[in-house]
Parts: sequence; C-alpha cells; structure tokens
Amino acid sequence: MKRREFFQKAGAGSAALMAGAVAPSVRAQSEHAHQHEAVTGPLASATVSFGQWQSDPPFDRFPSNNDRTRNNHQLIPGEVTIKAGGSVNFIIAGFHLVLVYDDGTQPSSINSAKTIPVTVPPGPPLIDDDTNRIYRGLDPSARGGVQDRIEAVHFTKPGRYLVACGVQPHFLEGMFGFVRVIA
Repeated sequence: MKRREFFQKAGAGSAALMAGAVAPSVRAQSEHAHQHEAVTGPLASATVSFGQWQSDPPFDRFPSNNDRTRNNHQLIPGEVTIKAGGSVNFIIAGFHLVLVYDDGTQPSSINSAKTIPVTVPPGPPLIDDDTNRIYRGLDPSARGGVQDRIEAVHFTKPGRYLVACGVQPHFLEGMFGFVRVIA
C-alpha cells in the first residue's frame, strides 16, 4: 500500500469513528427536557437584592473585610412579578441562604425551629424545613468566606412563591418576600 492510500483510508476511518463518537452526545442533548423557548418582555426576569452592604457610615470591604454587622438584612423589593417561564436573579450580599417555597406557602407555614448547623462555625443556624420547598441555594458558610453571589431561579408555573432567607435570625426578623408568576 502506498503512503498516500494509507493516509486516505486512515482519514476515512477516523472520520467514521468521530461521527460515531459525536452522534451519542448530540442524541443525549436532544433528549434533555430543557426549555429553550425565548421568554421576552419586561416580565421575563426580575432582580431581588438579598441583603445589601451599608454605605453610611462609609464602609470599605477591600480586600476582604466581611463585617456581617454592616449588612442590611432585607429582600428588596418585597415582591416581584414575572411571566411563567421567566426567572428571578437573586443578588446575594453577605451571609444569606435563598429558600423558595411552592405556591401558596406563607411565612407562618415555615418551621424555623427545624435547622442544620452551618458548615463552618461559628454562625447562626440555617433553616431546613423542606415542606413545600422547591429551591434551596448555596450554603453561605461553605463558600470559603466568599458570600456575595448571584443565584438565578427559573419559575415555570403561575402562582405566588414565598422567598425567604434561610439564616434563622434573618427569617425571624422578617427577611422574606414573594415572587408572583403570571400566565
């Protein structure tokens, strides 16, 4: 066999091998039930601030000052409205845990005494009531000290969803709000 023939045949064989290797991954992707339709317009997404760093008196967090007492423990705004299929971007500033409960759940329904300890003490306990819970965010104590982050949550069904801070004292002090999802 001449050298040119060898490489032509090897190339054809490699192409067939690659086609076989790619086909299963393409097939696997098409079998996933992800929603890919575009949700557009002003109610496609909303932003909720989950705690805010204070600026009065002046506060310098650079390079890594994390004084929890300088955090404003509020959800702002207290209620947002989006379309079904839209999302809410929770911008988390400080030591907070995003909990989302299903349509109709009220703050009085949450068993705030059911808790788990933080991953890296010391710190307040975290609420672990999973009744009607549809989303629990990242453990704020398990992130190596980096607590500021964004968590985007997708809502597929209309309803009014309770959103709460799972840090027990924050919840007990009223750090919760609602996401209203319309059809």
